[in-house]
Amino acid sequence: MRVLVTGAFGNVGSHTVSVLLEEGHQVRALRHRRTRPHPAVRREWQSEVEVVNADLRAPETLAQAVRDVDVVVHLAYVIPPACLEQPEAAERTNVGGTRNLIDAMRAHAPKARLLFASSLDVFGDTSHLPPPRRVGDPVRATDAYTRHKIACEELVRDSGLAWGILRFADVPPIELRGPVPIMFDIPTTQRLEAIHPRDAGLAAARAATHEETWGRVWLIGGGPSCQLRYGEYLSRFLAAMGMGPPLPAHAFTTSPYCTDWLDSDDSQRVFQYQRASFDDIVRDVAALLGWRAPLARLARPLVRWQMLRLSPYYRLPKDASRARRSVP
Repeated sequence: MRVLVTGAFGNVGSHTVSVLLEEGHQVRALRHRRTRPHPAVRREWQSEVEVVNADLRAPETLAQAVRDVDVVVHLAYVIPPACLEQPEAAERTNVGGTRNLIDAMRAHAPKARLLFASSLDVFGDTSHLPPPRRVGDPVRATDAYTRHKIACEELVRDSGLAWGILRFADVPPIELRGPVPIMFDIPTTQRLEAIHPRDAGLAAARAATHEETWGRVWLIGGGPSCQLRYGEYLSRFLAAMGMGPPLPAHAFTTSPYCTDWLDSDDSQRVFQYQRASFDDIVRDVAALLGWRAPLARLARPLVRWQMLRLSPYYRLPKDASRARRSVP
């Protein structure tokens, strides 16, 4: 099968390409000229993949990319925090780019199938509901990112093409990253489900080539072993990186965030992709420290101070902080 992967050099896309190659498919990768390959991209597959330079925002560049393919796996997307910082620019890539891709497929590959990567965030705030989230639950936009995802899902459904939609749980990159302010915009009590990017890529590759995929929405998560609260999620990463005990709870918001646990039984039954636990995710990230691990422990006080400086809540006056924490 001939498969085009957009976002092929990213966190999920690189693993999707690897699985497709391992299972004997021909892969074409759409690459923007500014794209830097994700560290997970392996050199051995790059020589086996046809790379097409194109821009989702430039319709004239997409004809060659989609021509003669059987399936398009659409993973390229501007995600938070960049999506929230520059929503209009992100929309041109996210929504406009998806529309351009659909138009190109209609014109040059009308029989090809389109698999779109969405997010569990489209369910909005569900912290007041019993888990897990199911495919039939209503969607609600809460920010630019979820608004773009919902708009793209509608475009895909109305495209006239054979389509499938994967709503992914949180896919943490297996890489060393610096802290960002958005990490404090999730309450420590929030339900969160993760999935190893390798498992996410396996799910995408198998969905792209499975006959049962089409005309349906699927929830893709790591399963029960990857379901936890955000406070535990973050603390286990920090501990594995030698960063010590949990950060103080008052450094985090108490406003609900759009994450939850998923009912992924159906997708697991069909695609058989859940292999890694959350322990595996944490272990793989921590292993990247290598010889730097002792240095990280020595730098722990400074690193924790730098992290807390990013929190708008930690710096609140004591009275305001107490009032904020009293909100249910």
